[in-house]
Amino acid sequence: MKIIIDRDIPFIQGLFEPYAEVVYLAGRDIDSEAVADCDALIVRTRTRCDEKLLKDSPVRFIATATIGTDHIDTAYCFKRGIIVANAAGCNARGVLQWVAAVLCHITKRRACSPNGLKLGVVGVGNVGSLVAHYAAAWGFEVLKCDPPRAKREEDGDFREYEELLRECDILTFHTPLDATTRHMLAAKEIKMLKPDAVIINASRGEVVDNRVVAKSGHDYYFDVWEGEPDMAPDVLDGAQLATPHIAGYSRQGKANATAMVVRALASMFGFRLGGWYPVDVTPTTPREIGWEEMCSTINNYCNLDAETAVLKSSPEKFEALRNGYNYREEYF
Repeated sequence: MKIIIDRDIPFIQGLFEPYAEVVYLAGRDIDSEAVADCDALIVRTRTRCDEKLLKDSPVRFIATATIGTDHIDTAYCFKRGIIVANAAGCNARGVLQWVAAVLCHITKRRACSPNGLKLGVVGVGNVGSLVAHYAAAWGFEVLKCDPPRAKREEDGDFREYEELLRECDILTFHTPLDATTRHMLAAKEIKMLKPDAVIINASRGEVVDNRVVAKSGHDYYFDVWEGEPDMAPDVLDGAQLATPHIAGYSRQGKANATAMVVRALASMFGFRLGGWYPVDVTPTTPREIGWEEMCSTINNYCNLDAETAVLKSSPEKFEALRNGYNYREEYF
């Protein structure tokens, strides 16, 4: 049996060698030639898993150490009988703390407090639910929008997207990328915003029309970008804070993701790794944290000003900054 693993997935080297031949490659180097004799893949977003990659391969299982699966043609995999697993929710607290740092930055920049500000959370899954919970505790008035959940849950207190666009002072996006969410914030929607509304995107770059936002005059905070790693220079320059797709790059989030894909592959092939978790990582103990404590401590864990300066000075190093990132510690 042969397994190909993205070499930038942490904590995983050495685990599967007792059970299979294992090859580690850069995500962009996992191509049809590499998978021609491969049974299983463990990837990240940089490997596009579609018919072009998989057509003539014996691949039976794909695990992605990410919450999203927009880089995987799931319909094609289903047709081929290829099992797909992801790491849903693995990095939710890491993204929460990135958003917390952004919210702190916004209030300091505008010399205001959360009280009286309306925060619109678009996409209320694992990440969005945490953001909504903590933001409400910090004093923001939180409006939630999640059409799929609204259809399923009569008592979910979900609002229409247009209401968030018209009323919110801050919009933060936490949706998957699909046909319904691609460019869900574009020219038409921008015109509906309050003149000083702020835009946060830590979901997928294509959820927001980057160039339209950059030209709109609104403050924006991006962790994800259209065309990454080759962002449009004017979009990067205009961002108040800019990071290289690392919002969820906490030590615990990465450990969670790796553990989830390891367990999924182990279950698929009968390897004795079902309860595995990195021994040198302490899982996060969730706790409530007040607004003042969070703002006074967040830079010790998530210094977005410093990370922005590095990315803006060397945008060509996007992938190197991402792959070599010093994972943050989650602390709430």
